[in-house]
Amino acid sequence: MRLIVFFDLPVRTPAQRRHYAQFRKYLEKSGYLMMQESVYSKLALNDRIATGLVGRLREHKPPEGLVQVLKVTERQYATIDCIVGNSRKGFELDDSDPLVIL
Repeated sequence: MRLIVFFDLPVRTPAQRRHYAQFRKYLEKSGYLMMQESVYSKLALNDRIATGLVGRLREHKPPEGLVQVLKVTERQYATIDCIVGNSRKGFELDDSDPLVIL
């Protein structure tokens, strides 16, 4: 199962920019991988773990803005097509092995 996090956060004031940076850093430290700007994904082994990850996102949400989480199965996630531009190096994984060494 994958969690895909979409967020749209305001960055008009210094405080808003700080909250944006803190949330983005939380995602990166927690193992989320950037798919594109403001869209991150993370592998969850089962629904119970995914629910826990969503709870942790709620704890770290910024005071303003919109954060959305979509849960999809690995089979659904595998059907993603890159339509425009070049895919990033390392974007695709060849198998569903839960251990990824970067």
